[in-house]
Amino acid sequence: MSDFVFPAVAPLVEMTGITKRFGSNVVLQDVSFNVRAGETHILAGENGAGKSTLIKILGGIHTDFEGTIRLQGREIQPRSPLHSNELGIAIIHQELSLIGPMSSADNMFLGRNKATAGWVHNRLQEQEAAKWLTQLGLDIDPRQPVEQFSIAVRQCIEIAKALSQQARVLIMDEPTSALQEPEVERLFQLVEQLKQQGCGIVYITHKMEEISRIADRITVLRDGKLLGTEAASELPASKLIRWMVGRELGEQFPRRDKQIGTPRLEIANFSVFPQGRSAAPTVRNASFTIGAGEIVGVGGLQGSGASDLFLGLFGAYGNRVSGNVKIDGSTVTIHSPRRVIEAGLALLTSDRKATGLVLRRSIVENIVLPSLSKLARKGWRRPAAEQRVAATMAEKLCLRAASLEMPVAELSGGNQQKVAIAKWLETKPRVLLLDEPTRGIDIGAKREIYELMHQLTRQGIALLLITSEMSELLALSDRVIVMHRGRIMADMPGNVATPDSVLAAAMGGHEADNSLFAGNDIQSTNAPDNESCATNEPVGGE
Repeated sequence: MSDFVFPAVAPLVEMTGITKRFGSNVVLQDVSFNVRAGETHILAGENGAGKSTLIKILGGIHTDFEGTIRLQGREIQPRSPLHSNELGIAIIHQELSLIGPMSSADNMFLGRNKATAGWVHNRLQEQEAAKWLTQLGLDIDPRQPVEQFSIAVRQCIEIAKALSQQARVLIMDEPTSALQEPEVERLFQLVEQLKQQGCGIVYITHKMEEISRIADRITVLRDGKLLGTEAASELPASKLIRWMVGRELGEQFPRRDKQIGTPRLEIANFSVFPQGRSAAPTVRNASFTIGAGEIVGVGGLQGSGASDLFLGLFGAYGNRVSGNVKIDGSTVTIHSPRRVIEAGLALLTSDRKATGLVLRRSIVENIVLPSLSKLARKGWRRPAAEQRVAATMAEKLCLRAASLEMPVAELSGGNQQKVAIAKWLETKPRVLLLDEPTRGIDIGAKREIYELMHQLTRQGIALLLITSEMSELLALSDRVIVMHRGRIMADMPGNVATPDSVLAAAMGGHEADNSLFAGNDIQSTNAPDNESCATNEPVGGE
């Protein structure tokens, strides 16, 4: 990190009476917010509360607003993201802003290239980029296009980009949504260093454990209005949740009566070759069984192969897989997603905006998309039938939307996730693969997703779950499978799994006997304290 120390002026940034309208819709109303030098100020609230709009105003993205902004006592009005950066304000957006075909170095210095007389000093930029990437434990070539990396690695590159600007105010919007525990720990260490240098951190997260870990002060927004600001030490979790959702929420993870039935999904010696048979597989000889109504969690660090396992099972890699897969005792030939969906398997992907939804299309169109052939009559679409199906699913999932004809892009994150889930439930799956189902959604929406998962298991649907939140993995799973570099290292009952045992296996501490599925506890190992964000594994395994 730089040795530069920012002057300790408080408040560092002060926003007063901020009001923002989109047409006749008021999304922020008379909101005041400030951040002091050397503090982490949590900005909390449900999806749609106005948090992202507020930081976009500070970041120069929304320039038409009412109210005032002061930076170290001087009134400012950011005219653009570049102007905001020049003022010393940097944002790590929840929706990554990287340009896929460009390298990490080019992305990091986009708009502020190191150049002389119009000539860009590429080598200097690459060296500078490598320094910041190393701060986050990223051992990657800064010349490589970012589109070749997984979402977790791209998240780390986005963070490194913001850090490289050495901003006085650093805004982090869900920065850990794609990161595993070692990467999260490394990020928190950097946050602490920045605070010691006098940087003001605005941090948005829906994860209660992160709030309790790093918050100095907490401000809560609800429905575009300021609910209040408190020192973290003076705001108990129960009051914070009540402020955020407007009601008592009860237990974070609702209880469930487990009734596990006969084998629903059986996998034997399953391997995945995303880059073709001539390249090394990212999943190697995986074998396990899931019963009807069972939730099996899949744990692992970046590069474990968990997401590639899901994509391989779903047919996203075509026939670049090997092994045997059975659903309800019948062998499934995996050649394409269509064939797999017909066999009763569906996949909720980890990135709803890139691969889960068609954002410009309506809620109705998104929900019925995988089921169009079933809803059509003699090849002709039936809009009335599609509307009825979408309305039924929307009611079942408590979808909050002004109209089912509105574009999905206009929904909050939690409601977008409900649409993504609804479209797969309409296919009537017997096996549902859930890759980060609660990423980027608020605590109230999370609980609704948990309750939905429990409803699905009562219907006999088998759920295979990937989540980067350890508490979620352990609380929801009947069994936990842990992967390391494409191999299953442990298969243990949920009531036996612990954070230490899962992490030890994720770092390669123990390999499961794939002929047994009873699940055994694993022994602690002398695993390293941290593992880097990136590995030399092929892209895609998360």
